[in-house]
Amino acid sequence: MSSSDPKEYLTRREIPQLFEGLLNGLMYYRPDDPVDYLENCLQKVRDLGGSEKVKWDTFVGPDKRNLPPLNGGQARRSFYRNVLPESCNFPYRRYDRLPPIHQFSIESDTDLSETAELIEEYEVFDPSRPHPKIILVIGGPGSGKGTQSLKIAERYGFEYISVGELLRKKIHNTSSNRKWSLIAKIITTGELAPQETTITEIKQKLMQIPDSEGIVIDGFPRDVAQALSFEDQICTPDLVVFLACANHKLKERLQKRAEQQGRPDDNLKAIQRRLMNFKQNAVPLVSYFQEKGLIITFDADRDEEEVFCDISAAVDNKLFPAKEPVAGPSELDLSLILDSGDSADTSSDFDDQNEEIAHIFGDDYLREELKRCKVVFVLGGPGSGKGTQCEKLAQKYGLSHLSIGDLLQSDLAVASERSKLMKDLMERGDPVPVDIILEIVNDAISSSLGSCKGFLLQGFPREIKQAEAFECKLTKPNLVLYLDCSAECMTTRLVRRNKSAHRTDVCTDTIKRRLQIFYQATEPILSYYETQATLYKINAERSPDQVFLQLCASVESII
Repeated sequence: MSSSDPKEYLTRREIPQLFEGLLNGLMYYRPDDPVDYLENCLQKVRDLGGSEKVKWDTFVGPDKRNLPPLNGGQARRSFYRNVLPESCNFPYRRYDRLPPIHQFSIESDTDLSETAELIEEYEVFDPSRPHPKIILVIGGPGSGKGTQSLKIAERYGFEYISVGELLRKKIHNTSSNRKWSLIAKIITTGELAPQETTITEIKQKLMQIPDSEGIVIDGFPRDVAQALSFEDQICTPDLVVFLACANHKLKERLQKRAEQQGRPDDNLKAIQRRLMNFKQNAVPLVSYFQEKGLIITFDADRDEEEVFCDISAAVDNKLFPAKEPVAGPSELDLSLILDSGDSADTSSDFDDQNEEIAHIFGDDYLREELKRCKVVFVLGGPGSGKGTQCEKLAQKYGLSHLSIGDLLQSDLAVASERSKLMKDLMERGDPVPVDIILEIVNDAISSSLGSCKGFLLQGFPREIKQAEAFECKLTKPNLVLYLDCSAECMTTRLVRRNKSAHRTDVCTDTIKRRLQIFYQATEPILSYYETQATLYKINAERSPDQVFLQLCASVESII
């Protein structure tokens, strides 16, 4: 083990900061059961997202300003000496065999701390006066936060603060400072600047504009820990604007900005890392503000003036209800569409969040993700064998088999507002609306994203409206397979199947009516997909093995 390994490990994992936070909590509360207290603290660390999210006052109460932080690096360096004295019988205490660890921390080394502790002692806003209205503007790198923040500030006469510019300016002005040199390296690699440093810079800036009526803060917070710290040390924001932008748009904008401005954090490696950081933090951050009712989402893929028009309407309605809104706020709730393949080391972490992201942000996420999947519609009349063949295709090609009939039955079996509505409609003899069908399909696709190569939708679409709605909201199918089988053949199969199942309630006339309904609904769908050259008709009257070989040849044409 080289002498730098322990230092690198402790610094990377923020272990000293974690211990400092735990010790401060213990000293503050003095719990009767310190083990139970520490277990609760560690659970909070997991909830926050890891030890790097912990700061010295994470585990103490709102009046923590009465408790000063430990004395920087010196207190941390003496931690093992104080907690584990030489006389203790610690079974693995072999310090003489380990190289010395030279403790270093950007935030707490005494030669680096300048104003953080001084700033901590003061309220940012005068408690005797109402604090200015605070608007936080968040979104992925390249989503247009700076542009929209400036427009908001200009429209309402607010002050504008760019957190990124604050840090870059500080780095430029203190380039010889050891602390800021390290922060410059961190930012250049696409990582987030230390939380307490960022908060301190924001507080210093806010204290320079005490009489402002409102403040727009661009690019903060970046994660839930920063949001909590902002609320704890400054105030709760009045509004959070989230700019949702597709991943490919973010990359295009960042690359263009790099060419035009030459920002050090717009290099290719940093861009990928920044997108990955945002991807990991976006969902919990947006969920946090959603629970507090503070956030409004806007589709930032559009022209910037359209986006600003919607933002202005939302700000008017939220902060200035007496004003007449300029337009209705965007009802879209779109996600930051980020490629799960940006980093081989972290893509699997994002796959686990697919369903949650789709639930929070809606159809736009699915549209982008489905571009990397194959979508196959499998049509055929009752008795054509489509269910059996779909199961075999799904197993062979790693596809997810979604039977629309089964999905509807499963949804009806669950007590929900949607199932109640469907039952009421069916009892009246009315068809289930296209929007509800598509919503059920959405849910099924969302739950399988990331775990399959594509989707086989059996028995979908059942009418032109469903086909058009699916393509409009999600994607066009890569392939449409039609199991072509005569009415006579399907009737024979259904009669045989009913007999084997000992069903006597299904007569030939019932089967005939089902087939008539199927043909009436299917003919326009087949004509629709024939014009798009995505339709393959398979002779389904052959043996199951022969039909399967034909289907495989068709599927392999798109894989």
